[in-house]
Amino acid sequence: MKDRIRAVLADQGRLPLPVESIDDADDLYAAGMTSHASINVMLGLENAFDVEFPDRMLNRSVFSSVDSIAAALNELCSESIA
Repeated sequence: MKDRIRAVLADQGRLPLPVESIDDADDLYAAGMTSHASINVMLGLENAFDVEFPDRMLNRSVFSSVDSIAAALNELCSESIA
């Protein structure tokens, strides 16, 4: 899952450094991702994982790191199975 997240970040995150150099817990905003780019990341993640982020997840903390994105996606994927 994290490899797919990183692929979306590489395509949509507009980060000034390679995604491979960012640890899973690193703050993506501190690494240079803008709020505008985070919207593109969200849309890319929705497409890649065939999910839709609900309003309650549309906040900065959900998209702040690879770990937080993975946690949100795990929650969404488990909800879609239930």
